[in-house]
Amino acid sequence: MSESAEAEIARLIAEINEHDRLYYEQDAPRISDAEYDALMRRLRALEAENPTLVQAESPTQKVSGRAAEGFAKSRHLAPMLSLDNAFAPEDFTEFAARIRRFLSLAEDAPLDFIAEPKIDGLSVNLLYEQGRFVKGATRGDGAEGEDITANLLTLADLPRELPAPCPTLIEIRGEVFMDRADFLAFRATQEAALAEREARKARGEKLGPAVTIPVNPRNAAAGSLRQLDASITAQRPLKLFAYAMGEASEAPATTHHGWLATLKRWGFRVNPLSTPVAEGAADLLTETPAAFQARMARERAALAYEIDGVVYKLDRLDWQARLGFVGRAPRWAIAWKFPAEQAQTKLLRIEIQVGRTGALTPRAVMEPVFVGGVTVTHATLHNEDEIARKDIREGDTITLQRAGDVIPQVVAVVDPDRPGRAAPFAFPTTCPACGSHAVRENDDVVRRCTGGLICPAQTVERLKHFVSRRCLDIEGLGEERIDTLHAMGLLRGPADIFRLHTHAERLEALEGWGKLSTQKLFDAIEARRKPPLERFLFALGIRRIGEQNAKLLARHYHAIGALRERMVAARIIGSEAREELGSIQGIGPAIATELVEFFAEPHNLDALDALLAEVTPEETAAIEAGDNPFAGKALVFTGTLETLSRQEAEARAESLGAKVTKSVSKKTDFVVVGADAGSKATKAAELGLRVLSEAEFREMAGLG
Repeated sequence: MSESAEAEIARLIAEINEHDRLYYEQDAPRISDAEYDALMRRLRALEAENPTLVQAESPTQKVSGRAAEGFAKSRHLAPMLSLDNAFAPEDFTEFAARIRRFLSLAEDAPLDFIAEPKIDGLSVNLLYEQGRFVKGATRGDGAEGEDITANLLTLADLPRELPAPCPTLIEIRGEVFMDRADFLAFRATQEAALAEREARKARGEKLGPAVTIPVNPRNAAAGSLRQLDASITAQRPLKLFAYAMGEASEAPATTHHGWLATLKRWGFRVNPLSTPVAEGAADLLTETPAAFQARMARERAALAYEIDGVVYKLDRLDWQARLGFVGRAPRWAIAWKFPAEQAQTKLLRIEIQVGRTGALTPRAVMEPVFVGGVTVTHATLHNEDEIARKDIREGDTITLQRAGDVIPQVVAVVDPDRPGRAAPFAFPTTCPACGSHAVRENDDVVRRCTGGLICPAQTVERLKHFVSRRCLDIEGLGEERIDTLHAMGLLRGPADIFRLHTHAERLEALEGWGKLSTQKLFDAIEARRKPPLERFLFALGIRRIGEQNAKLLARHYHAIGALRERMVAARIIGSEAREELGSIQGIGPAIATELVEFFAEPHNLDALDALLAEVTPEETAAIEAGDNPFAGKALVFTGTLETLSRQEAEARAESLGAKVTKSVSKKTDFVVVGADAGSKATKAAELGLRVLSEAEFREMAGLG
């Protein structure tokens, strides 16, 4: 296993997550779509080559964004997923091939899709009960968004009632956006308001509310929907296209094109460019995905609104249901993005950032440049080898590419042979935060600070991770406050957060805090003394344990006490506890090693004990069995299945609450045996375990 790949994955995860935060939570991206997509492509490639290194906090495994402060939170009945990206015809071909493999279709079986231009706006979830609109929310983190019902009610495109027949309960998904012409007019209005505000300031008059100048239509739409005063939203020229379905009490259609027709019948605007396409079809009257993609690339400049690609969705809804999703994205849809935009600017300096794992990451600080719809001042430089390979030096004119909808990166140096260039960049060998040695182990591409717990940068980043939205979610304890409290000596570890109330007077005296603000913080901290186990595990910041792996562990061990006991026992290679850990589907050897090493370190156990003296993680309940024979049971699949792909069979078992493991042991409840089963079937017989045929599994799993 490549240490360099491991380090590169960790760096990419941290960098992409930061850019996701800037884009989705602050509507203030630093980099371009093309640069972001390039980072995501690199991360996906590394994870595909090293599947055991896939981490739960990886952006490939989750939906970006979170609910903003100032709005009530709204939980979606069905998750709002993000989409994987394609960038070339071969990417789409592989996407279609994965669908065929999952569904056990012939390699040349035609697949029908609906192609829809990918609007660059803000995704929303609309809940209707008994045909009446009752609530609307942003996507947020996919599970929970901001309740923006009042703001959505100002949109003329939003039907307040659905005509019969309609389901008694249904979630409708769509995109709120602003046309180019409307955006330019709105921006001109904001610029005039800002000029007037500056004139009042010069005259010493009352300024009135702050004025924000949006950089592109997407930011304008997002900012308009996030106004705390709905009357302001009502003044903005917002539009809505509906396109997807979430939870529904009954299915209103059997195909996606039928669903779009239903939306139109209910009074929603549906993008008129949505078109049936077929991959592998012989019908000359039907466009292929590649042909539609090329046509949209030619016509995008003439459209009234901004698009950054095309979304392709499998038309059959029953196949969508079978395919389900993996990580952060559905298996049945993909976004084929347009090529990246580029620009040139001057590299002012290279700065080094230190992450919570000690990784030293270089970042370019540049003269501001407008590229891909936003003004950017920073770009990723990946690592010291990348700087050397591209021979990037301070003072150079560089070509910048904005990847994805968010992240910029340096593509190349302009005129590298010019005279008078600065000396090659000397990557530091000591940590800029604590002065400890920064080393590269073996073939690792990342240089890491060896300071560990004495490194303030690592300590601060771990604390920020602990309180972040996806972890303990403590409102009022943002990055600036963490920095301040750490500098004051009040925060050295996570347990100190729950003892901050003992320093009330010092906090109240801080500028910008006060009694009310301090008490709100204490209340927010108190509300997190019983976090869900999966969030607690993710918050600990154990290397390679992100959200998905934390969920796997919480579901398997149920309680923090049991998990800790088994991890301590798992130190011994070959022990039952170590074999149990290694058998959990999705927990590979590298992840298991990180877990065991974390719990083998005395200072980690001391910190954990101090934290558990303050908080009590909630146990993860097992799925109720009911009529489901697989809930809470351990299953192993072996051999070749004939009617299901292994991937689909495992996904079905997990959806029923089963623990799909890789090895057979006395704790295994069922072994599903296909053709040409090998040693696992033999061991199952030796242990007297219950063996199921594929037909028996299908019947018990409700597949007929």
